[in-house]
Amino acid sequence: MREHLRPDPDALPALGTNIDRQTGRWTGISVVAFIAGALGVLTNRPAVLLAGVLGVGFAAYAQLRTPPAVSLQVSRTVSTERPDPGEEVEVTTTVTNDGDGRLTDLRLTDGVPPGVDVVGGSPRCATALKSGESVTLSYTIEAVRGGHQFQPLLALARNLPGTVERAVQIECDSSIACVAPLPPVGTFPLRTQTSQYAGQVETDTGGSGIEFFATREYRPGDPLGRIDWNRKARTGRLSTLEFREERAATVVLLIDARDAAYVAPDEDSQPAVVRSVDAAAHAFVSLLAQGDQVGVATLSPTPLWLGPRSDSEHRARVREALSTHESLAATPPTGPFYPSVRVNQLRKQLPSHAQLVLISPMCDDYIASLARRFDAYGHLVTVLSPDPTATATPGQRLARIERQTRLSNLRAVGIRVIDWPAVESLPETLAKATRRLAQ
Repeated sequence: MREHLRPDPDALPALGTNIDRQTGRWTGISVVAFIAGALGVLTNRPAVLLAGVLGVGFAAYAQLRTPPAVSLQVSRTVSTERPDPGEEVEVTTTVTNDGDGRLTDLRLTDGVPPGVDVVGGSPRCATALKSGESVTLSYTIEAVRGGHQFQPLLALARNLPGTVERAVQIECDSSIACVAPLPPVGTFPLRTQTSQYAGQVETDTGGSGIEFFATREYRPGDPLGRIDWNRKARTGRLSTLEFREERAATVVLLIDARDAAYVAPDEDSQPAVVRSVDAAAHAFVSLLAQGDQVGVATLSPTPLWLGPRSDSEHRARVREALSTHESLAATPPTGPFYPSVRVNQLRKQLPSHAQLVLISPMCDDYIASLARRFDAYGHLVTVLSPDPTATATPGQRLARIERQTRLSNLRAVGIRVIDWPAVESLPETLAKATRRLAQ
């Protein structure tokens, strides 16, 4: 489980500002000192009275509430800015006291990117720095898919008695980008809405395919190889064989990356959006291999749109986007999201004949209604849904039943639904779905 390294963001100062606050240290020392002094007077014991007087003096000193002036210079280096998934990245952050005074109690926390685990060393330290002196924090993080921006370093500096601290955030621009390779080619079952290009989606029209479709009367110019000579021998009439044509489809993979999609069975599991990105990568390479035109889009405050294409440049752009685009980060999005605006935008962007593969955990009614709307607009919809539910509590079991009901309702109106269980690999799930459709 990821270690909590930083306080609540609402308690942090804005960049370029300070937050001064009392630490509560030595609270109650004045009361103890006065009690000791009173006991010394009442019992006529000089030693106890002296202790009380010293305590009062120390309490007065402890009430000094002037925070230290903090002026720090921060530099950060990483061993590689383009790591592979799972690769360990060495981070070295150097903090220098750029002010004139000594910082006697300085606590530092480096800004580890959200969603990234520290697997060695520590991004935190407590130290004292003289003017011009430096300290280095060295630690190791494990790279995961995505673009990861380091957060500002947090410094907490306390005055000498420790009664007041000053919190400062210091920016140091650093980032890593972990681009995952596209998965091997597999299968992906599409519905029969196609384009004019040759591909591997079976149509309901005859032509020059490979599977027998029907026979028709001979027309001048028909290829000799498609004439039914057996029928000619029986009836004396010429007829032409037609085969089921296979055409390319135009497909857009729509990834649900709203805040509502960042759900997981437990705290240690990946959010459903991470699995959705894996599913999109698998569908993308599989559909490209079938000869289809494929695009990628997201439902997010920072939407992604890559229109349907099939060339190598498009493949490289999709790979980069699935790994580093901010709408597909491992942490929930920030900022306002206006679903109706995004849906209207998508309707304008989608080619009129495009199919839609909606990849979503289907954890709310809105996304289910959106699938029905796009299907009604004429874009045949296939739902691929990574299952994020659990059964440990009554609430989790209820959420599972509600999700299953949504999927059943979509199937009832003719929308193809592929439910991807957490305990099963995606190729296995897709293979099962393909076999069911072939029966």
